[in-house]
Amino acid sequence: MTHPLPNLRLQRFVNPAVEPDAAYGEARRAILGGDAFATAAREITCWPGYAETPLVALDGLARAAGVAQIRYKDEAGRFGLGSFKALGGAYAVSRLLIREIEARTGEKGVSVADLLSGRFADLTRTLCVTCATDGNHGRSVAWGAERFGCQCVIYVHATVSQGRVDAIAHYGAEVVRTAGNYDDAVRQAAEDAERLGRFVVSDTSYPGYMDVPKDVMQGYAVMADEALRQFGDESGQRPTHVFLQGGVGGLAAAVLAHFWETLEARGEARPRFIVVEPDKAACLYESARAGEPVAVHGDLDTVMAGLACGEVSLLAWEMLRPGAQAFLTIDDASAMETMRILADGRYGDAPMVAGESAVAGLAGCLGAAADARARAELGLDALSRVLVFGSEGATDPALYEQIVGKPAQAVTADAAGVQKARAA
Repeated sequence: MTHPLPNLRLQRFVNPAVEPDAAYGEARRAILGGDAFATAAREITCWPGYAETPLVALDGLARAAGVAQIRYKDEAGRFGLGSFKALGGAYAVSRLLIREIEARTGEKGVSVADLLSGRFADLTRTLCVTCATDGNHGRSVAWGAERFGCQCVIYVHATVSQGRVDAIAHYGAEVVRTAGNYDDAVRQAAEDAERLGRFVVSDTSYPGYMDVPKDVMQGYAVMADEALRQFGDESGQRPTHVFLQGGVGGLAAAVLAHFWETLEARGEARPRFIVVEPDKAACLYESARAGEPVAVHGDLDTVMAGLACGEVSLLAWEMLRPGAQAFLTIDDASAMETMRILADGRYGDAPMVAGESAVAGLAGCLGAAADARARAELGLDALSRVLVFGSEGATDPALYEQIVGKPAQAVTADAAGVQKARAA
């Protein structure tokens, strides 16, 4: 029996500023790509524990959605941190430490291997990195600080769960809880850093703070590069549509930029990129409607904690305004239902663990696929090949079990059982 797609609630705004035929160009390459990406890819792929994350075929969901394919880049196993954020924050920590070591010692060509060996430990242990987080970015920064040998202080806002706090503290970071929302925590972290001589490692950019977020996004682009390779060399196999979760825009911009630059070099057009956000924290959606970056206010209280951001990263906006075809919002109920769809495998796909923020892109895709007008506006049809990024696993295990009705370990066991039965 084929299940119909659920009625997922979404709003959409087709971007009138999109430039589908624009060249990537040197101005954008100065933000993301080029030699800076090559450096990130070379370093990250040499880290202990590096492995490509899988690109999973969701053929049952694709049939239900009336598209040719849906591929899910599953980041749940990234470096054991459960999130794509491991690529960004930790890489930015390494780059910051290398710059500081070279500036303070006069040495050139300091490497990640030097950091990992402890060659400069007497210096790095005196340095402190800091940031604000909804959970995953702070966990990555803390992990990077522990791995590369410096101090770390992470700020979380009022509604970040204790489970996420504990996951950050596990890597030796001091965790400071602040009043207000994520953007308030960003400001507090920056103010304290200036006063105390700490180094902010943020995934969002703002006036006067651009270099570190570039490093963060270069790290994210490694994930996009993996996905392109996993699709193979045939252009007819690559995605026609990419649905990406929003937040401050760093993930979406990094993936879009890497596809744009790489495919342009091959003489191919980029796919259609659609950005998806929580309706309670839709700063990119509202910025697209306004034609310029605008902030959204309030407590930004959404179950999609990793996307609970009210202010756009300015660097990300430089990519998304001309590069994204459309901006969507979904509600919390839609995200939670999409988590359950993946966990129970009701459309015939093997069960899969996906966290609250991981499913935003997929929820946007399924919601649009079930709406005739949205399908037409986004160009979704029976030949469409969709890519989504499952940006996290069960990074808050208690909340995951509450939403799905079983722990992540049980879903993983169910998946193993399905795979064994299919192989028999």
